[in-house]
Amino acid sequence: MPDTQLIHALVADDEPHIGRIIKMKLEQGRFRVTLAYDGREALEVLRREPDIGIVLLDLMMPYLSGLDVLAEMKRDDRLKLIPSIVLTAAGQDQQHDLAMELGASEFLTKPFSPKKLYARAAELVGLTLDDQAGDAT
Repeated sequence: MPDTQLIHALVADDEPHIGRIIKMKLEQGRFRVTLAYDGREALEVLRREPDIGIVLLDLMMPYLSGLDVLAEMKRDDRLKLIPSIVLTAAGQDQQHDLAMELGASEFLTKPFSPKKLYARAAELVGLTLDDQAGDAT
């Protein structure tokens, strides 16, 4: 599949195994993934890569949290319209409200279903079921 058809996703999570699971799942379909392991790195990637189509942010990361990254995105005209999914450990309802106030597109609690995560990411970037090439199970 040519690169031009792939949607560039940024996955920022300080737990490498979670980042790899998300990357593997998204790359089964119409995404190519860049991984970042903390909030500062996530912002660097966002500023460096002009074609990011969706951002998946872990809430708790070193240096800058997912909410910090989201707030920075919303202050930047080029980044503010990029759909974002915030991922967090269970029981952080206050963060859910904050994330939604900051403009997050979705808030998912870990552990989450990789299949549901893929489906929601695909939906946020406008892929139809026909577009979701690859095994999205």
